[in-house]
Amino acid sequence: MNAEQRRVRIENYLQKVEFASLDELSQQVNASASTIRRDLSAMEAAGNIRRTHGGARIVAPRTDEFSFLHRGLNQQEDKERIGAACEDLIENNQTVICDAGTTVFIVAKHLESRTPQILTNSLPIATYYASNSHLEVILSGGVIYPRLGVLVGPLAVDAFRRMNVDVAIMGAGGLTEEGVTNSHVLLIDIQRAMMAAATKVILCLDASKIGRKSVTHLCGLEQIDVLVTTAAPPEPIRAALEKNGTEIIVA
Repeated sequence: MNAEQRRVRIENYLQKVEFASLDELSQQVNASASTIRRDLSAMEAAGNIRRTHGGARIVAPRTDEFSFLHRGLNQQEDKERIGAACEDLIENNQTVICDAGTTVFIVAKHLESRTPQILTNSLPIATYYASNSHLEVILSGGVIYPRLGVLVGPLAVDAFRRMNVDVAIMGAGGLTEEGVTNSHVLLIDIQRAMMAAATKVILCLDASKIGRKSVTHLCGLEQIDVLVTTAAPPEPIRAALEKNGTEIIVA
């Protein structure tokens, strides 16, 4: 593969995921990190991408598929039902990690009555509660990923690795008998650190994501304590969840 072919493939991949690390891009085009750095420098000079710490971001995405606001419009009623159901799972004054998905944002809005201490990398959650004097929000460090409204990178991962909390409330791209997947490779390490920090992991997925497999494996079903969804999972998935000790709550 010559340099032009590599750069076309890199740009096409960044159009899909918006941001990618050097390691991801190296795997995509089967080239060394030093080669990728040269390609990214040339692409940045041409105005196609912007280099960031440890990777690159597309300058002009052709789709808003991954935009926080765009995704927030999907399955709105289902997300509200999930939020109401999750409120009953949180005890007063617990420490709760909330990840940066749009479903978890709705869940977080339902938690005010529990006055939890919320730890998150979600800018929308932090903004929503910024002026609230009844609960405390701890925001991780990291690089702002604007279209998802999320903080990412090593600082964010390290922040959650240092935490010990009661509950982690997570979203994802899909769930099958094989486990849980997500569409953004960039978020996987952060989500795994969140889950490792929590005594209890609650996964919130609307029914459209059950049976769907997304890009990257996040975890096995045995790591999910509770699944909150909006319709009973198909029998093979239900059986796999129960076998792994996951409680299923249909909102």
